[in-house]
Amino acid sequence: MTTERTSLLTADGIHLGRAATGRDDAIDQCGRALLDLGAVEVDYLAAMHEREASLSTFIGEGVAIPHGTDQSRQFVKRTTLVVLQFPDGVDWGSGNTVKVCVGIAANGSEQVGILSALAHVLMDGDKAERLRSAADTRTVLDLLQSIDEENSQ
Repeated sequence: MTTERTSLLTADGIHLGRAATGRDDAIDQCGRALLDLGAVEVDYLAAMHEREASLSTFIGEGVAIPHGTDQSRQFVKRTTLVVLQFPDGVDWGSGNTVKVCVGIAANGSEQVGILSALAHVLMDGDKAERLRSAADTRTVLDLLQSIDEENSQ
């Protein structure tokens, strides 16, 4: 892929083998990862919890997509993804267990393309399992490269 823009997901944004005490802790970890990459301002983290309180970000296949509210886009410096893996699972409520969180910071309509590309990965049971059980960042980057491709169109 030859493009001038920065990739939405880089190795620095992938954190494997994590543990979380619960959904709020997992969301906090996603927010801090976005903050550490310089993608968001600190106010975005609270908005991620606001979004979760109004609508669960669990999307199936053991995956959640924590992100902020529409109003919080003002706190996004650049569209970025982070992937946090929780091998022991995180109770997401309503009987759902999350093993992978894809934290999203999007300041425009990019979120639609990101979600579409992510849905394509998760609809393939084998790819979803490889994402949940990835042992290295290269596997995650390879599985999710379609998100960058979808977003660049």
